[in-house]
Amino acid sequence: MLQFLCGFVIALLVVAPAVWLILRRKLSKVQESTNGHLKQLEELSKLTGALAHEIKNPLSTIKINLKLVSEQLDDLNAGTSAGQGGQVPARALRKIAVIQKETDRLEQILDGFLKYIDRTKLQLASIDINELIGDMIDFYSSQAYSHSITIRRGLYNEPLVCKVDAGMLKQVILNIFINAQQAMSNGGELIIRTDRYKKHAVIQISDTGYGIAPADLPKIFDAFYSSRPQGSGLGLPTAKKIVEAHNGTITIDSELGKGTSFTIKMPLQNY
Repeated sequence: MLQFLCGFVIALLVVAPAVWLILRRKLSKVQESTNGHLKQLEELSKLTGALAHEIKNPLSTIKINLKLVSEQLDDLNAGTSAGQGGQVPARALRKIAVIQKETDRLEQILDGFLKYIDRTKLQLASIDINELIGDMIDFYSSQAYSHSITIRRGLYNEPLVCKVDAGMLKQVILNIFINAQQAMSNGGELIIRTDRYKKHAVIQISDTGYGIAPADLPKIFDAFYSSRPQGSGLGLPTAKKIVEAHNGTITIDSELGKGTSFTIKMPLQNY
């Protein structure tokens, strides 16, 4: 059973990226075509989303069964210590742990992809950006402390009211916080400011991390691009998509060895 399960999971991990690569190439070709192919593009997006959902179903079953097998093997080893049965080889247990880790990663990639292609309508409400940022700072403070990160804030002295989907905008802010945290593995400073520029509220989030190489900056919002081996490459593209859905903009400045700064501009209400 264990061999079959391992083989099935490995086959899935190999086939799923290959299928996605084929679909992605087709998607790129469609994107480069004329407006007459927009219908094909929409259909292809639906197919890729359906594919991701279909992969998630057997993946969930695999994860559950892996957990059960792992628990059974642990029980068997416990029985062996009590003088019953045979010891399960440590190598087999390590293989199960590796498979569990890879299935978790595949599930994470699928979740990120589904968020990226999601066309859920924005639930807009009048929100003071200062309050939203303050809530996110309070929410993130304990995690920042545990990673030796000092938060510095400088919020605009008047309300910055925008029509936004608070949940989605918080997702954007948290994603940038996490990116900053990963760029400051030895601790540092996270500087969060808000301001007003003409008809826009401005959110600036800066870190004192290792920065991004100039050659990599143009690719930072590209889907599936990541400078980290375990990164999905979908966090920042999803953030950009959410900001642009609000008719806003997000830009990035970075310098190697000094840090990175994200600037988000959102239209103020009644302008």
